[in-house]
Amino acid sequence: MAYDFDLFVIGAGSGGVRAARFASSFGARVAVAESRYLGGTCVNVGCVPKKLLVYGANYAEDIDQAKGYGWSVDGVTFDWATLIASKNSEIERLNGIYKNLLVESGVTLFQEHAQILDAHRIEVAGKSYTSEHILIATGGWPHVPEFPGNEHVITSNEAFYLPSLPKRTLVVGGGYIAVEFASILNGCGSETRLLYRGELFMRGFDGSLRDHLKNEMIKKGIDLQFNTDIARVDKQADGTLKATLKDGRVMEADCILYATGRRPMLDNLGLENVEIERDKRGYLVVDNLFQTTTPSILAIGDVIGRIQLTPVALAEGMAVARHLFKPEEYRPVDYKLIPTAVFSLPNLATVGLTEEEAREKGVRLRIYESRFRPMKLTLTDTQERSLMKLVVDAETDKVLGCHMAGPEAGEIMQGFAVALKAGATKRIFDETVGIHPSAAEEFVTMRTPAKVD
Repeated sequence: MAYDFDLFVIGAGSGGVRAARFASSFGARVAVAESRYLGGTCVNVGCVPKKLLVYGANYAEDIDQAKGYGWSVDGVTFDWATLIASKNSEIERLNGIYKNLLVESGVTLFQEHAQILDAHRIEVAGKSYTSEHILIATGGWPHVPEFPGNEHVITSNEAFYLPSLPKRTLVVGGGYIAVEFASILNGCGSETRLLYRGELFMRGFDGSLRDHLKNEMIKKGIDLQFNTDIARVDKQADGTLKATLKDGRVMEADCILYATGRRPMLDNLGLENVEIERDKRGYLVVDNLFQTTTPSILAIGDVIGRIQLTPVALAEGMAVARHLFKPEEYRPVDYKLIPTAVFSLPNLATVGLTEEEAREKGVRLRIYESRFRPMKLTLTDTQERSLMKLVVDAETDKVLGCHMAGPEAGEIMQGFAVALKAGATKRIFDETVGIHPSAAEEFVTMRTPAKVD
């Protein structure tokens, strides 16, 4: 059968664009349909604007600390609307870059909603197209649980476009988005509370990092409320939101931001027209080649619910393009030792096993930790401390995990991720000459274990 396209991608986020561009460069006829915004969550309501807002929030601390270095900072003011407008301009610029990347790669771009009609047919703006392969890369969407008054809360999508900085904010959740927005809003001057239904936020991260972040966020003035949740929200006549907690307490806020999870964005895609299995969480089930139960339809990124990080979606998109159109260069995605960073204030970054994960595997461990006040803060009144931690196999000397909380943690961790990927031992760390004076050198100067099994 002659098809209109070799690959039709639904979704122009990071993974979809990567798959489309490289498939086209391999000689495939490719189309992409995107009904919302080019660049997906990461560019528009995720990683990129989030980090820009974190930079903005961090200036409050930089300005305060500048006094210790002789700078006069009297009369400094902050304008939230200016920060949002500057962020919006940058996102519009990136949207244009993504469009050019696709068009200049020879990809046919439909800025319309696409719906699957069958295993090889897609409808866009009332017209049907055929494709040998269809790739679903539509990403995720914030999920707000059902409770009375949930129509009064916002998600991260809306938080990126708040017209003014709320005087009082309740952030609900315990993951990346919750702690990052709590840091942003607090840093910019909003009186911020973070509510989480569990014992401690950032589940899945090393316990030392989780405790360290809790203590540092409290130092910064964020009110952390654990083991609690909202039962209902009522909007008052003056616009104030009254949150009634499940324990009966009442809290008032000008804005309530829910960051309690995301779901796969599969609405109105026509999945009922094809046989595609979903798991119990609603994510699409795929095999090692990212094929769904209808083999001509593939899926990558947040819709498959593996590791929901932009670089992982990029790797999956590349794997799909190579498998379909340049199999001699195909390499499977390696999901082990994937580094990640949380741009809370302070930043967290990690790669490899946590101490808890290593112990669950029965590994005998040596744990190395360094806690210190960064050199930049020594001329200031700021008492923030950094944490660096290595999880080492006591029998093989292999470094199993590397964890950090502190300024530029993500930048520092990227290099150590390469070391762990290469199988570095603690001896190799010890024999590496540090860069002095720097925070990163702590990772190669820790000599005495904090714990030995």
